[in-house]
Amino acid sequence: MQGSMLAVSAAGAAVAVIAEVADYRRRNRHDIDNVGFMPWRGIALTAVAVALLAATLALKN
Repeated sequence: MQGSMLAVSAAGAAVAVIAEVADYRRRNRHDIDNVGFMPWRGIALTAVAVALLAATLALKN
């Protein structure tokens, strides 16, 4: 169980990093009208929360 929770935590951290890079690219876009539709900030926050929760559960035992 600990190994699977650590894997979930690592996956959540990876998704958070990807979402932050995508949000950075969205904020610094050249074409102001090319907004996109993905809520990258919310995805990043959710991924960080999942990663922290999974790491806490993995390290609890």
